[in-house]
Amino acid sequence: MSSQMRLVNLCSNLMPVAPMATVTSTIHSERETSMADQTSFNHANAIEIKGLNKWYDAYHALKNIDLTVAHGERIVVCGPSGSGKSTLIRCVNSLEAHDNGCITVDGTVMGDAASIEAIRAEVGMVFQQFNLFPHLTILQNLTLGPMKARGLSRKDAEERAMKYLERVQIPEQADKKPGALSGGQQQRVAIARSLCMEPKIMLFDEPTSALDPEMISEVLDVIVDLAESGMTMIVVTHEMGFARRAADRMVFMDHGKIVETGTPSEFFENPKTERCRAFLNQILKH
Repeated sequence: MSSQMRLVNLCSNLMPVAPMATVTSTIHSERETSMADQTSFNHANAIEIKGLNKWYDAYHALKNIDLTVAHGERIVVCGPSGSGKSTLIRCVNSLEAHDNGCITVDGTVMGDAASIEAIRAEVGMVFQQFNLFPHLTILQNLTLGPMKARGLSRKDAEERAMKYLERVQIPEQADKKPGALSGGQQQRVAIARSLCMEPKIMLFDEPTSALDPEMISEVLDVIVDLAESGMTMIVVTHEMGFARRAADRMVFMDHGKIVETGTPSEFFENPKTERCRAFLNQILKH
């Protein structure tokens, strides 16, 4: 068995297998692994990822990823385009199904539909695009999830929505449609919408990449405020000033692998790998 295959654990059995014959045969051989293997996870952590692999046909997008995120920790994931950053965080709430390895979120091991539903109930996500319903008002966009998924009354959902619109500093936009707002305001609405579900963990997938430069800071200020409140978060971004300001830990990815991790001071002032140094030289030189 190859060294890659040794990383496959019980959670591999619960997810779709990789489209590669060698991986498929290995996964089937693991199906009788004891449930006791799951106890190796430390449920005090918000997220634990062990031996994670993801293929798109023959393309190996994530390669044996190991990552632990403590409760309240703020992780910034950076790296060149195509390095697997977005795929990684999309696997955390199963927007992308991983092929083998194991993901545990707040003590729940990802596997069947029930576990995925439980994880998604605790994890909010903000995308590059705002994904607001254009025919609904801002208030309606924010109350829809809590009413449908959490069972809140309209009154309670509207009170919660206004609380989070206040938090992102746009309560005056509640009765407008998304098209009447700027890009920065729409992204703040998207953040407020996620917060209305009161998640324990927030994932941000390049939340400022679709914004005009002058709108970036207003969105980053909201994310920094969330970070300072103790929210557990993983942020994929190229905004290195934000990373220095808000991150507890930097994760640098390249070609589907985690190449380097460290505190912001370690990462920016003394990168350990030549690949990381080359990336920082390119991204910081302007």
